Amino acid sequence: MRIGSLLVMLAAVVTLPVPAAAAEASAAQELRAALRATPDASRGAQLFANCAVCHGADGNGARSGAVPVIAGQHFRVLVKQLVDYRHKRRWDVRMEHFADEHHLTSPQAIADVAKYASGLPRGWQVGIGTGEYLAHGAKVYFRLCESCHGPVGEGDPQQFVPQLAGQYYEYLLRQLHDAVEGRRPNMGRRHVRLLEDLELADLAGVSDYLSRLVPATARDATIAAAEGRR
Repeated sequence: MRIGSLLVMLAAVVTLPVPAAAAEASAAQELRAALRATPDASRGAQLFANCAVCHGADGNGARSGAVPVIAGQHFRVLVKQLVDYRHKRRWDVRMEHFADEHHLTSPQAIADVAKYASGLPRGWQVGIGTGEYLAHGAKVYFRLCESCHGPVGEGDPQQFVPQLAGQYYEYLLRQLHDAVEGRRPNMGRRHVRLLEDLELADLAGVSDYLSRLVPATARDATIAAAEGRR
């Protein structure tokens, strides 16, 4: 056998992907460890400096939808997404870089930064759609999405369902398309099958509807401020 052929074979062996089962087990182990940790928000604030480069110091992202709002997102959801980025179960070049072990060195660090971000005041900046499919999208949402995502898009932290109310339209729409087109490997197959049956107007309408909902944390802050002025 020629040396060149042998080297090619060896390279193929070296670059073989980790078996899916092992990768899943590794991600699950790190997720459990991060959720068991006692998060330190003050240390998380220091770690968040890297996040702030894109998400902003307030965690409210970019209303263009290029960067999502993460301020006030459920702690468990943020932990899960960071773990998924670290284990190639969710794809984004920037997030995979900043969530890696060079920046977040341990499950404890994941818990710390997630705790800090989840405690940031959730603002509400306008990043909505055209309104063309808004009424239709609301009907689709209540028919297909409400049972998991909640009547006002509040999500369910115990089930790792994110709060989507007030998230930017363009970001939501891109994530839905990514899921349908196979670019969100951490999205459950049942969820993807549901989305695959929807039309473009359905996806646009649901995204527009969610983008116009006032997030629970912002709503609570508004109520508290109003009561304080009485």
